[in-house]
Amino acid sequence: MTRIQGWFAVSTFLLPWSLFAQDTNKLPVKRVVLYKNGVGYFEHIGRVHDNQEVNIPFTSGQLNDVLKSLTVLDLNGGRITGVAYGSSAPVDRQIGDLRLPLGEKSSLTDFLGALRGARLEIKNGSNGMTGRLLSIERKTRIAGGTTLEVDYLSLISDTGEVKTTEVAPGFSVRLLDPGLAGRVGRYLDIVSLGREADVRHMVISTEGSGDRSVFVSYISEVPVWKSTYRIVLSGKAGEGPLLQGWAIVDNTVGQDWDNVQLSLVAGAPQSFVQNLSIPYYTRRPVVPLPEAVAVSPQTYQATLLTGARLSGWVTDPAGGMVAGARVKAFDSGGTVVGETTADGNGAYELAGLPDGAMRLRFESPGFNSTEIAGVYSGSTQNAQLQLGAASQTVTVDAAAATLQTSTASELAARSSRNGGTGRMLGSGAAIGGNTRAGRGGGVGSGSGGGVGGGVFRVESAARAQELGDLFEYKLKDPITIQKNQSALVPIVQSSIAAEKVSVWNDRAGYPRPQRALWLTNSSGLTLDGGSFSVMEEDTFAGEGIFEPVRPAEKRLVSYAADLALNASSRNTTEQQRVTRVRVSQGVMTHESEVREKKTYTIRNEDTAPRLVIVEHPVRAGYELRSEARPAETTADWMRFRMQVAPKQTAVLVVEEARPIQSTYALTSVTSQQVELFVRQRSINQQVEEALRRILAQKNVVGELDSKKDGCDEEMNKIFDDQQRLRENMKALKGSAEEKLLLQRYTQQLNEQENRLEKLRKEKASLEAEQQKAQEALDTMIEGLSFDAAI
Repeated sequence: MTRIQGWFAVSTFLLPWSLFAQDTNKLPVKRVVLYKNGVGYFEHIGRVHDNQEVNIPFTSGQLNDVLKSLTVLDLNGGRITGVAYGSSAPVDRQIGDLRLPLGEKSSLTDFLGALRGARLEIKNGSNGMTGRLLSIERKTRIAGGTTLEVDYLSLISDTGEVKTTEVAPGFSVRLLDPGLAGRVGRYLDIVSLGREADVRHMVISTEGSGDRSVFVSYISEVPVWKSTYRIVLSGKAGEGPLLQGWAIVDNTVGQDWDNVQLSLVAGAPQSFVQNLSIPYYTRRPVVPLPEAVAVSPQTYQATLLTGARLSGWVTDPAGGMVAGARVKAFDSGGTVVGETTADGNGAYELAGLPDGAMRLRFESPGFNSTEIAGVYSGSTQNAQLQLGAASQTVTVDAAAATLQTSTASELAARSSRNGGTGRMLGSGAAIGGNTRAGRGGGVGSGSGGGVGGGVFRVESAARAQELGDLFEYKLKDPITIQKNQSALVPIVQSSIAAEKVSVWNDRAGYPRPQRALWLTNSSGLTLDGGSFSVMEEDTFAGEGIFEPVRPAEKRLVSYAADLALNASSRNTTEQQRVTRVRVSQGVMTHESEVREKKTYTIRNEDTAPRLVIVEHPVRAGYELRSEARPAETTADWMRFRMQVAPKQTAVLVVEEARPIQSTYALTSVTSQQVELFVRQRSINQQVEEALRRILAQKNVVGELDSKKDGCDEEMNKIFDDQQRLRENMKALKGSAEEKLLLQRYTQQLNEQENRLEKLRKEKASLEAEQQKAQEALDTMIEGLSFDAAI
């Protein structure tokens, strides 16, 4: 059963603690869960009797989180009647309520100026006067060559006389107005509150009879717990490395943790800060009085969706999800009122359905059609399809189909078996739960067996378990941490697989290789990220940091500089000739490559051998060509293993190639390019002969095209000459030479027309011949296809 608790936050302004601190019982902390996002979950459990109140102290920093997450339960039939806490309005708001025009920081002049109009009794040495304050003003006075700023106070006496006196060191003021002294005292109380202890008390009021148990839980801002590890390396035969992990926990809340159950969660649930503890004032709008109210009729928008929803799952006889099944809903009259398709996990949903009984039809290739009658909207209806032809229909009643309804967990499990991408995440309900229900096994206690002469023989104080995307270390025994104190708690102790290596990365900027451990998390636990120290032969050897490591995950972590190794690297680049020629669909492709060789040289000056891990960058477009193969590859690095003997030098050569492709359209290849290919040996004899045949045919097509262009050029010249003759014939009209020249021009035109006719026939013949030659060239190019290594 889900229980929802709601609260109204009603702020009280500076109520004295004595008003709600009577007959209260302090409720101790019993359980604490700390998260990596800086919040903690707290549980208080205590006993109350009859109508008793319980008290929980908080710091001001905790109060906002407590107010938005507080859960209070009376576990034995009683009820919670209210929760009160010390609150206050902002200082400027409280001072404003006093009707004294003073700020939080006021001088004597500001104070006296705020009392204008009040009756005062002023004494300045032996002089005194009484009246209502008129003003206080600053004036400049010159005395003995020195300029001074002096304040003067002016009063109006009861007889109407204005009197002025200097505000001097012996100056005093007595407040005569009734109630004014009390308001000034209240002002000073408000200002002095900033020096009080930062503790807020929350009082929970209960109502019931007899002895009962009260449960209180909330979240609060806390310091982030930290992880730190020790890795012990032993030189003794048969003794492997030992990993010991500690958690650093700080108690900065308002009370002691006395024998609390502590859990540490390596995760960050979403959390935020909201200032609920500070009284909130909003600005209300000013609404003028209405002059008139005019109501006009209007037509509202039509309905977009009506009715309720219907959802469910579609499965096969084995319980697997049927993806893509068609689902249709029919009303009592046989009309389709809804239609959809099941998703990749077999889930479907219909919206906008009418009220009343409906009939559902489920269809999928390879299965009988299934109809379920008597289905109502607003419910969940699952369907199981039987193997068979889609033309056969199986009709069942909604009540019978409901008997086969699976639980959500069963359906999720089926989805997982069918390769579904969804997964059930841990809800967090098991975080720090009852130890009898813990899923994680006990952490190994000292399985390293006396590593380093009996160092760190401490049993792990925590039990670890997975919680979806989170990971929890739950302390086996209660722990006590006093307020404003910290503790170092052992959470992991287990043997671990580790290989001692040296790492060289010439891009890291280190002058020498780094001493490192190639860890394999064989502890069976998720290791939270944190710092680590390495102890070797009972001596500190270095320290480093690693990120969270999952079980069986392998990580490389450095902890010191290896002063016994010297390392260098050298690059060489070589442009390789064409190694392959491919011709397809009129395109010739040359495949060549640029080869780059990087030589790593490592010198070992120690008397012991070294295993060196060389990190070589992974580059896009490059392929490994050398015989050396990486032992491990990450997103950015290839890691090669090198054995370097004592007082020896070892060399690692990493050769890579970047493929290059050059393409040429066979229709645009020239004889000069073919000659160049031959000289560069980028084509073989077969390709050369094929290219030369293509060039010869291209020459045939080109010659025919040139002849056709010659015909066009001659025809254009004849057209121009004919135009000239016609213009001359027009100009001869009426002249003595007209008859003789007309005969001559007419003869020339006849000869030109004969020539044009001949040229047209010749051009048509050339075009036909050129078309045949072009078709032969196209066929030759399209039919040329081969792939040859050079």
